[in-house]
Amino acid sequence: MGMSNLTRLSEFILVGLSSRPEDQKPLFVLFLIMYLVTLVGNLLIVLAICSDPKLQNPMYFFLSILSFADICYTTAVVPKMLVNFLSETKTISYAECLAQMYFFLVFGNIDSYLLAAMAIDRYVAICNPFHYVTVMNRRCCMLLVASSTTFSCLHSLLHVLLVNRLTFCASNVIQHFFCDVNPVLKLACSSTFVNEVVAMTEGLASVMAPCICIVISYLRILIAVFSIPSAAGKCKAFSTCSSHLTVVTLFYGSIGYVYFHPLSSYTVKDRVATIIYTVLTSMLNPFIYSLRNKDMKQGLEKLISRMKAQMNMLSTTQANKICGS
Repeated sequence: MGMSNLTRLSEFILVGLSSRPEDQKPLFVLFLIMYLVTLVGNLLIVLAICSDPKLQNPMYFFLSILSFADICYTTAVVPKMLVNFLSETKTISYAECLAQMYFFLVFGNIDSYLLAAMAIDRYVAICNPFHYVTVMNRRCCMLLVASSTTFSCLHSLLHVLLVNRLTFCASNVIQHFFCDVNPVLKLACSSTFVNEVVAMTEGLASVMAPCICIVISYLRILIAVFSIPSAAGKCKAFSTCSSHLTVVTLFYGSIGYVYFHPLSSYTVKDRVATIIYTVLTSMLNPFIYSLRNKDMKQGLEKLISRMKAQMNMLSTTQANKICGS
């Protein structure tokens, strides 16, 4: 085989979650439902926040961006997985694989930075409430979102360019359901030392920086909450933070399990754990943030009522047109 065939494969094969033919259709139905719930749930959150004047504050601004990022994050992975469930070949082109890797990393990192921004927002709201409006102003919020997006794009581009310089051997079978960095690196026959060093330095820093920011914010919040004299005040403060902490635990817990161990020990358990932060967290976010938040519930109820009213008006108009003709 010539060197040109070794260095640039035309396509990869994605093994998926199961190689058993009888599992493919049930898995397709399961993940299609999860994907549709993710799309509808996060879209409703975005629309409710944009349309309700009561939800025009930094906390809900970050939540709307997070919901939009979750839609894009899941869309980078799930549609191709759904196609492969019903396909016999389960192939993905080399260029499509790198593109999927890039957008998965971009929106995954945006999610991470937004969770940190939301932790800062809660810290300022609880620990410094009198200066909240001036500290978390529109310029500050836009700057946090712009910085998150810029760092995420640069981080993702670096990893994709490092993967693109590798030489791949005869095997093109990726032991995963999408083009994640570690499973692709396992196929390389050239040295992945630089990739692994970057992953354990720059990659670790890009994940740990927002994580440390979240931890410090919540430690300060805990200290502030325990100094609140009334039990009702403590309960209200904990209630505002509990939803965010649930999401943070799910997201960072599963990421930590998958990525922070040697490349050689990457197994099928990691594929299952990956589902938590690629599909499950994005699907659960709308429920977690709306079920324990009275303002969010009211915003969603108003949105759904308006949508029902508009649908009734549309059906009435259509019926009048039919009767008139």
